[in-house]
Amino acid sequence: MEKRVTIMNKLGLHARAAAKIVTLTNNFKSNIQIRNGEKIADAKSIMKLLMLSAPRGTVLTIIANGDDESNAMKSLINLIKNKFDENE
Repeated sequence: MEKRVTIMNKLGLHARAAAKIVTLTNNFKSNIQIRNGEKIADAKSIMKLLMLSAPRGTVLTIIANGDDESNAMKSLINLIKNKFDENE
């Protein structure tokens, strides 16, 4: 399963946002990766996510594979679309 989503929060994919992704994705058994161009990161690794260098406006591709991939994908897309629940 693969979907694209745009980072819309002011600070982009920064440390707090990456930590929220890791916390969320660790609740799922599926293998979840996030791609920015040629860079691919394990969504369960904060360091790898930060290496994606994804400022506001970046279009990321989320790739999920496993038994709960659909729920994982929906949850992750909602988190990103809700700007990581940050007050801007």
